[in-house]
Amino acid sequence: MKLLAKIICLMLWAICVAEDCKELPPRKNTEILTGSWPDQTYPEGTSAIYKCRPGYISLGNIVMVCRKGEWVALNPLRKCQKRPCGHPGDTPFGSFSLIGGNVFEYGVKAVYTCNEGYQLLGEINYRECDTDGWTNDIPICEVVKCLPMKAPENGKIISGAMEPDREYHFGQAVRFACNSGYKIEGDNEMHCSEDGVWSKEKPKCVEISCKSPDVIHGSPISQKIIYKEKERFQYKCNTGYEYSERGDSVCTESGWHPLPSCEEKTCNAPYIPNGVYSPLRIKHRTGDEIRYQCINGFHPATRGDTAKCTSTGWIPAPRCTLRPCDYPDIKHGGLYYDSMRRPYFPVPVGKSYSYYCDEHFETPSRSYWDYIHCTQNGWSPAVPCLRKCYFPYLENGYNENNGRKFVQGNAIEVACHPGYSLPKEQTTVTCTENGWSPPPRCIRVKTCSKSSIDIKNGFISESQYTYALNKQAKYQCKLGYITADGETSGSITCRKTGWSAQPTCIKSCDMPVFKNARAKNSITWFKLNDTLDYECHDGYESNTGSTTGSIVCGDNGWSDLPICYERECELPKIDVHLVPDPKKDQYKVGEVLKFSCKPGFTIVGPNSTQCYHFGLSPDLPTCKEEVESCGPPPELLNGNVKVKMKEEYGHSEVVEYYCKPKFLMKGPNKIQCVDGAWTTLPVCIEEESTCGDIPELEHGYSEFSSPPYYYGDSVEFNCSESFTMIGHRSITCIHGVWTQLPQCVATDQLKKCKSPKLIVIEANLTNKKEFDHNTTITYRCRGKGERLHAVCINGRWDPEVTCSMAQIQLCPPPPQIPNSRNMTTTLNYRDGEKVSLLCQENYLIKEGEEITCQDGRWQSIPHCVEKIPCSQPPQIEHGTINSSRSSQESYAHGTKLSYTCEYGFWLSEENEITCYMGKWSTPPQCEGLPCKSPPEISHGVVAHTSDSFQYGEEVTYKCSEGFGIDGPAIAKCLGEKWSRPPSCIKTDCLSLPSFENAIPMGEKKDSYKSGEQVTYTCATNYKMDGPSTVICVNSRWTGRPTCRDTSCVNPPRVQNAHIVSRQMSKYASGERVRYECRSPYEMFGDEEVMCINGNWTEPPQCKDSTGKCGPPPPIDNGDTTSFPLSVYAPDSSVEYKCQDLYQLEGNKRITCRNGQWSDPPKCLRKYFNIHMDPGKISVMGLKFHSL
Repeated sequence: MKLLAKIICLMLWAICVAEDCKELPPRKNTEILTGSWPDQTYPEGTSAIYKCRPGYISLGNIVMVCRKGEWVALNPLRKCQKRPCGHPGDTPFGSFSLIGGNVFEYGVKAVYTCNEGYQLLGEINYRECDTDGWTNDIPICEVVKCLPMKAPENGKIISGAMEPDREYHFGQAVRFACNSGYKIEGDNEMHCSEDGVWSKEKPKCVEISCKSPDVIHGSPISQKIIYKEKERFQYKCNTGYEYSERGDSVCTESGWHPLPSCEEKTCNAPYIPNGVYSPLRIKHRTGDEIRYQCINGFHPATRGDTAKCTSTGWIPAPRCTLRPCDYPDIKHGGLYYDSMRRPYFPVPVGKSYSYYCDEHFETPSRSYWDYIHCTQNGWSPAVPCLRKCYFPYLENGYNENNGRKFVQGNAIEVACHPGYSLPKEQTTVTCTENGWSPPPRCIRVKTCSKSSIDIKNGFISESQYTYALNKQAKYQCKLGYITADGETSGSITCRKTGWSAQPTCIKSCDMPVFKNARAKNSITWFKLNDTLDYECHDGYESNTGSTTGSIVCGDNGWSDLPICYERECELPKIDVHLVPDPKKDQYKVGEVLKFSCKPGFTIVGPNSTQCYHFGLSPDLPTCKEEVESCGPPPELLNGNVKVKMKEEYGHSEVVEYYCKPKFLMKGPNKIQCVDGAWTTLPVCIEEESTCGDIPELEHGYSEFSSPPYYYGDSVEFNCSESFTMIGHRSITCIHGVWTQLPQCVATDQLKKCKSPKLIVIEANLTNKKEFDHNTTITYRCRGKGERLHAVCINGRWDPEVTCSMAQIQLCPPPPQIPNSRNMTTTLNYRDGEKVSLLCQENYLIKEGEEITCQDGRWQSIPHCVEKIPCSQPPQIEHGTINSSRSSQESYAHGTKLSYTCEYGFWLSEENEITCYMGKWSTPPQCEGLPCKSPPEISHGVVAHTSDSFQYGEEVTYKCSEGFGIDGPAIAKCLGEKWSRPPSCIKTDCLSLPSFENAIPMGEKKDSYKSGEQVTYTCATNYKMDGPSTVICVNSRWTGRPTCRDTSCVNPPRVQNAHIVSRQMSKYASGERVRYECRSPYEMFGDEEVMCINGNWTEPPQCKDSTGKCGPPPPIDNGDTTSFPLSVYAPDSSVEYKCQDLYQLEGNKRITCRNGQWSDPPKCLRKYFNIHMDPGKISVMGLKFHSL
């Protein structure tokens, strides 16, 4: 009862809980409700089944159930999704893009576009993913094509032309030109553009009218004969033909456009492996013929070499098979017994035949006969007979090849005597089919002489005097000079018009040595007046205080040295009583430092010093309370003091010196007493230079004096009466030059001086406004008490009257330059004063020998650089150095050496060279002296005569009739003497030479003139090998005929056979021997052998006939390498070969055994698997297939 009660309660609860659905199942976007749903209310548990809309799919059914009054999805995750279509497919030369989504599913559209120059084939450019997959086929992109292009009437296409009626691809271009008498209208070039049309209108060649055209395979509709410009011509095509472009044509200035034509059905281009055909056409129409040619050892498979296009294709089908050899065409020779062999041609590869060469020709093996072989590439050798060339006697040339044999193709160099050359200036001759080319003859040629060219600052460095045509002469520039391209030497060539160029040697400077500086460019050599810019390293400056500078290449080298100096000098520890002015720790280069002593002290040493790149100089002074006096000054070698000497001199007193004539002073000309000691004496050195004649003075004369005039010598002048002298009365010889002359001015023309202003003149002259010549005045400047003096000299005051407030600046004592001689002094110098310096031994002064006081500082400080020795002096041709120290390794700076020339030569310049800073000056040249008349020879004369002949000049000798030159026909001037002249010898040849088995032809003579020839013939059974003639050349016979034995002995032995012909001890060439086999043997091969030029042909074989074979079996795509015979002996073998592109499989050789041939090989077609990358092709695999 309890159970029943529970069941009833449960049912009542379900009834109370259950609730009907009061609306239809829901509608969805991707699903369709199935079944019929007419009611408005549906009870609990009702199921609604959905199916997917077209283009959508789901995994299983989609079901909704009515629960508690609502429609609930039985499987909420189960939905309809878009149907996938997969990849739409790529198109060559194009791409696609998706519209409506990013994945390949229902509703997506793939739109295709073609690359530039390509277009879609058809109008549909897309594929859509539909309910059944992708719609449409994959669009195809084809290359854009333009209509065929014809040449305009009276014109032509000059580039880019193709076969008639062939369409053009995108990018292809054509160019036009009109025929003679016509001009083009429009652009002369056009190209096929990306939209399939030509880029421009076709140009026209102007013509007035057009005639009615002939239409091949068609007939006109219009009946006019002459058409005006732009009139149309209409026509129709015959049955089976169609218009090439359209049915009408327009008369244009370039003719009919388009050209009326009808075309018919065509054949595909023929495919002929191992062959080529012509003509190449864009289309092959019915009735067109081609002619083809086989290559690579193949020949046409059918009779003839033509094929015709028919409605069914090419008839007969063109094909190439393995090619045999036709009858050989042996130029200058032939086959032995050709009439007997000719019917057997063509012959297969592998056959060989004996052949001979005509007289003057030989085989490549250097014999008069040999074998010619049929190979895959034709007959070998390709040139069976080669010309034999014998080198003749070479007049006016060297005859090392005289009589030697050469063959066709050989080229040899020919050396002619100087002044001679082969025709057209060639240097080689070649043996050709027709003999020597060019003919080996030495003819007189143009020459150039050394004396015909003058090289300024240079010279021809070779001793040769004359140069043949096209020969080069080397020239060299003097030291310090270079060619225009920067070299120290060059060359010129002898041309027909003379020397090829005028050489030039220009002044040059090498890159200098920099010190604390660098160049601003990378140039390594410089011409005259070139400028080199340089810059100083950091922390350095030039002696002018600049960080940059420039030097110029001049006649004497660089104008200055590119040197930079440290910018500052440090002040060393000084005397406590010494006061510097200005007082600083460091001083710039060029700055002057002055000194004074504190009260009660006297300065000992210079009162000022200057900062140089090498430091402060001179050394700093000291201060003393008491100073000592000096005794008499020291004597100066080659010099004297200017005033009378005293016994005692006080501190700071000065004595001045002068040098005697012919001597030059180096160092300060004054010495000073400094605390009991004299400063350093100057030095008087000998000056070797002298001055020329005394110059003339207008209206004056010099006192008598006789030369020579050395350094320091003076000459006084006087003026004539009524003339007054202006200037110094004397002139002095300084460094080889006289100082300035005085002037003699007419006394009545002397100019007066004006009274100067701003001064007070004493001696009652204050009111004068002009003063006569030679008047002396004493004056004071206003505000000053110092009295000054001036003299009127021809209108100018001397010294100039001035009251300038500018203080005269004195220079410190001159510096002690590094590596210079000690010239210490304590004296100051006035503006403009100079001091001449002298370097220590083994040092050389650079940048001038003097320093100048200017603006209170010493300027243009020179350097003392170490002298550099020179290595071995240069050698010269035909000359030696006059030195006993020939083995010396180095020579000191300044060393002078002289040269001496060999006999017959003289020095063209000074004979000395000098070592200067490691380099020798330019050496002289030894030039050959001229010669007098050349020596006479018996039976000969000189072609041209002269009183004198230059060194190197040649003369040519000629011999009298009946005589000939023995050796070179020239003699050469070798410097006052001639080379050995030739001799004239009798040129007739006497008795004939004898040669084995050779017989001379014609009547024998006692003597033969030079140039005569004699021909020989060979005895019976002998044949001439080589030239058959000898030539008489200058009393000697040249040539050697050789006769070779052509007979045979002992015919070959053949097993199982005997000879049936009459046997002889010797067989002449061409004779035969016949064999016969013994029973029961059968003969295989020719029954006869033949003697050919000393050799027997191949003998037959006698073998058991049991087991013999017939012809070998044929195979596809190949054949035997030998011509098939009708019968083969047992154990015979043959070899097979395949066509190109075929591979032989199996044994290439088969053998006849027991009457059967072994299995033949097969020829399989080659197939290649080729992997292609841009710019690279590689074979990945190789397969063979039977066809």
